[in-house]
Amino acid sequence: MEQAEIYERLTGIFHEVFGDDSIVLTPETTATDIPDWDSANHISLVVGAEARFGIRFKTAELEELRNVGEFVELIGKKLANRRH
Repeated sequence: MEQAEIYERLTGIFHEVFGDDSIVLTPETTATDIPDWDSANHISLVVGAEARFGIRFKTAELEELRNVGEFVELIGKKLANRRH
């Protein structure tokens, strides 16, 4: 799956979780850029991504992420490994 498609799907998850269709994700987007991105919404984002992409994350993987770009890269790696 191309990164553009991952961003598109992930943006949909962000719109659903935050109820805000104006959110535009960039690789540099962090929790400080989106109002209401707290620990509860963070869990909703992770669970939503797992469901939407059919993958599972390990806690250690998530703790290392610094921005949306790294999250997209992790999703891409998980999807690539799933095919092998």
